[in-house]
Amino acid sequence: MRISQDTIISNDKIAKDTYQMVLQPDEMPVILPGQFVNIKIDGLMLRRPISVCSVDETTYMIIYKTIGEGTKRLSEMSAGKVLDVLEPLGSSFPIHEELDEVLLIGGGVGVPPLYEVAKQYRKMNKQVAVVLGFNDMESKFYDIEFRRLGCSVYVATMDGTSGIKGTVIDCIKEYGLKTDFVYSCGPMRMLEAVNNNYSKGYLSFEARMACGMGACMGCVCKDSKDKELYYRICKEGPVFEIGKVEIVC
Repeated sequence: MRISQDTIISNDKIAKDTYQMVLQPDEMPVILPGQFVNIKIDGLMLRRPISVCSVDETTYMIIYKTIGEGTKRLSEMSAGKVLDVLEPLGSSFPIHEELDEVLLIGGGVGVPPLYEVAKQYRKMNKQVAVVLGFNDMESKFYDIEFRRLGCSVYVATMDGTSGIKGTVIDCIKEYGLKTDFVYSCGPMRMLEAVNNNYSKGYLSFEARMACGMGACMGCVCKDSKDKELYYRICKEGPVFEIGKVEIVC
């Protein structure tokens, strides 16, 4: 982890209330799939944690949704502005070269960190099935980008305006997807359903954070078996093995 001065290369709206930003650090760090960055926004006390979507040689990409004052201000920033960023933070998604196929399950703004996972597996010519869940068609994004990587992509929306009507689990059942090694990120209800249906793979948790470095203990979760054992989502997480932490909705 380090403090970096990152220049905004682009900042574009890609779906309803959803933006894609490309950042160029003053010195490109090693960012692993599933890690996040913590962005300082002028006038606000707390940094904003945002998962990294994709990494290139000299830039990386984040995708975020405008849900509060911080992300609203972020959406209004133009190319050329320099941001104060803590990067990279958190645990990452392990990549298993021995696997022939994986299933990626993303919901809403939980979709972005799965894209770099897909890139890594497709570089090894592995089979990657991707199930994306959104509220409606206007909120849908990155289905085309996953297809361009060579992934098999399936979409579910809660109102049925795109793909299967229902949840990601409904979509998996509808298409009879049998791959049992899973990578998933999204709302807690979705992660609970994935946790209940799969035993192999990893979940990435979203949480409100203060420091983003494990010092404030503001984003803790319990071990699923030892109720006296706690983990910090920003430090030991956000990525955990399926079944490791207690999911409370």
